[in-house]
Amino acid sequence: MLDSEKYGPQRTEMIEKQLRRRGITDATVLAAMAEVPRHEFVPHELRSRAYEDAPLPIGGGQTISQPYIVAAMTAALRLQPEDRVLEIGTGCGYQAAVLSRLAKEVFTIERRAELASAASEKLARLGYSNVHVHCGDGTLGLPEFAPFDAILVAAAAPAVPQPLLGQLAEGGRMILPIGDAEHQELRLIEKQGTAFLTSTMEGCRFVPLVGYYGWQEPPSR
Repeated sequence: MLDSEKYGPQRTEMIEKQLRRRGITDATVLAAMAEVPRHEFVPHELRSRAYEDAPLPIGGGQTISQPYIVAAMTAALRLQPEDRVLEIGTGCGYQAAVLSRLAKEVFTIERRAELASAASEKLARLGYSNVHVHCGDGTLGLPEFAPFDAILVAAAAPAVPQPLLGQLAEGGRMILPIGDAEHQELRLIEKQGTAFLTSTMEGCRFVPLVGYYGWQEPPSR
């Protein structure tokens, strides 16, 4: 049996029970989540758990986010087909793959060289040719490729990294978790002229965003 056939029912169940039932209604986001093979992005020994309603470890103290959080953050960005997106915290590459189904180009940055290399190889092998993986301090963004229509930060920062605000295009949206190791919340920021409108979404739990404008070291749990 092909992997696509083996995991198809699990992916369908994920869409219906974890996403639709929790209010994810954006048809394009649901289609992207249904298309991207999440099992390809988790360690082989965890493939049977790939579609569980939970984050999973991917090595190096990092995780692949819970499917609902991936979908909720993606939906909040209201992506359009011509958008250019910046992701902070590539990890295994799963979130970037989902974003790539909805946007023209995805630029993603990962501070751990081994994760960046593995994600780049995997995304290329699976055919996500509009994803560009970079290795570096994600809190600095990628100014050489700015501005971005949307920015997604997949790690929790103590405050909004200022360079990322400066890399948002007019009308751009950024979503990120803010908080310490124990208490975090998702915030959506929208740029309108010189103003940044902020709304709070829901509680969440991410690994810490380490970097110059993040945590200097991961906060103790």
